[in-house]
Amino acid sequence: MEYTAVIGLEIHVEMKTKSKMFSSSPVSYGFDPNTNVSVVDMAFPGTMPTVNKQAVINAIRVSNALHMSIDDTVIFERKNYFYSDLPKGYQITQQFRPIGSNGYLTINTSNGEKKIRVERLHMEEDTCKQLHSWDFSLLDYNRAGIPLIEIVSKPDLTSGEEAAKYVEKIRSIVSFLDVSDGKMEEGSLRCDVNVSIKEKGSDKLGTKVEIKNLNSIANIQTAIDFEINRQALVLDCGGKIEQETRRFDEGSQETVIMRLKTDAVDYKYFTEPNIPPIKLSKEFIEDAIKSSPELAEARLIRYKELGLNDYDSSLLLVNKETSDYFDKALLSKANPKLIANWVIGDVQSYLNKNNISISNFKVDPLMLGKLVNLISEGKVSSKQAKDIFAEMINSNEDPETIISKSGTSQVSDESALLPIITVLLDANPNLIADYKAGKDRVLGFFVGQVMKQTQGKANPSLTSKLIIEEMNRR
Repeated sequence: MEYTAVIGLEIHVEMKTKSKMFSSSPVSYGFDPNTNVSVVDMAFPGTMPTVNKQAVINAIRVSNALHMSIDDTVIFERKNYFYSDLPKGYQITQQFRPIGSNGYLTINTSNGEKKIRVERLHMEEDTCKQLHSWDFSLLDYNRAGIPLIEIVSKPDLTSGEEAAKYVEKIRSIVSFLDVSDGKMEEGSLRCDVNVSIKEKGSDKLGTKVEIKNLNSIANIQTAIDFEINRQALVLDCGGKIEQETRRFDEGSQETVIMRLKTDAVDYKYFTEPNIPPIKLSKEFIEDAIKSSPELAEARLIRYKELGLNDYDSSLLLVNKETSDYFDKALLSKANPKLIANWVIGDVQSYLNKNNISISNFKVDPLMLGKLVNLISEGKVSSKQAKDIFAEMINSNEDPETIISKSGTSQVSDESALLPIITVLLDANPNLIADYKAGKDRVLGFFVGQVMKQTQGKANPSLTSKLIIEEMNRR
């Protein structure tokens, strides 16, 4: 039997604000466990939460990027449950009036463009990090209270590929807006998936299965595709799909059961009494949107205007750090296409080889632009530039300083090249005749000889031009 998958995603995005959602505790990573926790995070008696203004601005910016309606009144609720990941026994969230609602996102798939509806975007606080062993659990409350936005899609996705493209687009938006670093491997962006299948052409939905805490885009696609096939096999064998929560096992590349779902949990939501409704002025919302950093789509348009093709632009926009590096290099006024070639080629090759990110790359983007300018001006050859680039990585020096120290520079002075060319042609009149008879490789021989005599410093294109002119005169 043929089936159609029905897929919805819930994406949790950790915001990189300076402080937590409702306290002044710092948002930081890599610190000793339970060192960035305040009495507010632990809900000590008499403490009062205060709303993080930047988190609200971030939520507005992402809602706008997702074409959502933005609520001008911020209201929080308590989600009550007793579990070790929240010490106070409840989570402060937005249940009934999310700040963003009824939006959409357009993705590009192998079957063309597709519009995915986004149901809601709400703010809440993160829970603590739990480390489980066989007979005990360790709790790190540094993460408790970090600002989150949760983005919930409509069940418009139908394949693992579409889900992966959707998450990629969300990650790009939150990264380029400086809302989050979007690093799934570090938990900054976490994804839960709801998957069901139905008979093709039927309006009757199947039983929904949830897959929790997928930590990479590749795993999202693999887990969904496996789950679709698993459910189809169960139905084809006369079985019944159980409503359950599953996880993805990376070793087997399969989803495995965690627990059955029976009745829906009653979280007993009620309005958070310690945070009164906050009315957002029209000006506040407009300012948040107008001051938004540039999205990848806007940069793509700008890169095309600079003369870059779609392929080069997509490589520069693979993450915000690479795009930022390219944009800073543009301030040198060097040729955009040549800068792009260096960033995509030599820079990325070095980063991949040494397994480092471009944010930790030693060469200042302006210095790279300066090197590109030296190539364009004919002061160094492409080969010389690669040697200079390698030295820039080691010494972090200005390319002109390296040229001065090493004596590396390209000879582009006609008066310096012509005497060498003249002597060479005078000594080889038979080769000039061969060239005029159509043997083009003679030109390569002469250029090579000039390069040899100048120790590789002669400008190859200028040398070739002068040799042709001199041979045509004879």
